[in-house]
Amino acid sequence: MAKVFKKTSGNGGLTLYLGKRDYVDHITKVEAVDGVVKLDPADFGDRKVFVQLACAFRYGSEDLDVMGLCFRKDIWIHQVQLYPDGTKPALSAMHETLMKKAGDNSYPFSFEIPNNLPCSVSLQPGPEDKGKACGVDFEVKTYLAKEKNNPDEKIEKKDTARLVIRKIQYAPSHVGAGPKADVCKSFMMSDKPVHLEASMEKDLYFHGESIPIKVKINNESNKTVKHIKITVEQTTDIVLYSADKYTKPVLSQEFGETVEANSTFEKTLTIKPALSENKEKRGLALDGRLKDEDTNLASTTMLKTEIEKEVLGILVSYKIKINLMVAGGGLLGGLTASDVTVELPLNLMHPKPEE
Repeated sequence: MAKVFKKTSGNGGLTLYLGKRDYVDHITKVEAVDGVVKLDPADFGDRKVFVQLACAFRYGSEDLDVMGLCFRKDIWIHQVQLYPDGTKPALSAMHETLMKKAGDNSYPFSFEIPNNLPCSVSLQPGPEDKGKACGVDFEVKTYLAKEKNNPDEKIEKKDTARLVIRKIQYAPSHVGAGPKADVCKSFMMSDKPVHLEASMEKDLYFHGESIPIKVKINNESNKTVKHIKITVEQTTDIVLYSADKYTKPVLSQEFGETVEANSTFEKTLTIKPALSENKEKRGLALDGRLKDEDTNLASTTMLKTEIEKEVLGILVSYKIKINLMVAGGGLLGGLTASDVTVELPLNLMHPKPEE
């Protein structure tokens, strides 16, 4: 094993061990979260040791909690008692490796993440924002308490150890045929229309991959196509209390191609949407991050057909708009300018790493 992640509580009595931080959602099933807690029960008294996995939606920085407002909403939470009289899971290879690393007095645990939970997504904070980013996160926490779920019992920070993990989806192994869209638009003072067709080779692209778009224009009108503009928009759908949906452009690129009246045009134009061009955009959805490591634009949410949308927290989708700016001739050229637009869906994901 290359790396073990561990966190010790402030009192030194609890040490949480995990073998990985990323857990893959295979659409039908999510990888199990197998871990170990090493105990030093000298100062436990009559308190018990619990471990929990929680998926939460955070929608405000934690420093505002002093106002008595709760800015963290648990979407799903599962707790088990580890000590004394804890339940023991069937030991996996991961458990055995971690127990060897942790040594004596280590107690294994295992959590199954339901596959209707959202993936880890964070919303990009603005330059002035402090505290943790808004979004969906998963956290494994071990703690000391007298009772499992007593809201009146205060659990001291020094009696807890926690590690944030991520639930992620990888691109499916098979890639489908790419989308295609066309439009035919007529204009004032022109007998014939402009035809625009746009298509892509496949239905899924990886983060950082160039995306070629085949553009065909048949300009039968008496107007000139002045330029072609391609934009990529990210739509973030927050389904929790009430549906909150907003769209932000993540790429806008102009191509100085001109298509004269009564002529045709066919060319492949290439774009590459990237987070590096969008660092200042507050509220943009990013793949969940651990600490301050680099991340990327959020991956497209792959929806399971039978699952209720409401459970999903944050849904992310993309679309590409291909826009022609068509200008009329003569004195009224500027005034009679018009747009011709088609849209294509875009799936952006990470490739599945080699085993």
